[in-house]
Amino acid sequence: MSPAHTPQPPYHLVVFTSTRTDDDLGYAAAAARMMELATEQPGFLGVDTARDRHGLGITVSYWRDEESITAWRRHLEHLAVQDDGRARWYASFAVHVARVERAYRFPSPTP
Repeated sequence: MSPAHTPQPPYHLVVFTSTRTDDDLGYAAAAARMMELATEQPGFLGVDTARDRHGLGITVSYWRDEESITAWRRHLEHLAVQDDGRARWYASFAVHVARVERAYRFPSPTP
């Protein structure tokens, strides 16, 4: 798997860093559904995600603008899963939103 392919900046990103609980009941299906749903949202550009064996996870989603991020945050199905996450799946989490001003890759894409 390689990093998400994003357009030339500027664009925005959301970093969701979480620590999981031991309750996996329904988590995998909900996470898969959220990934599917996010890719259908206007302004979605891509995602990178990883989780270690201790339950620490980092998901970085890339978005065209802040309006797209706000619409995703307020999506009704996403709101319901956020509630489940707080109640069952996450011991803790942090969200950071930023504007990307510069980005580069290795290896660089060929023209």
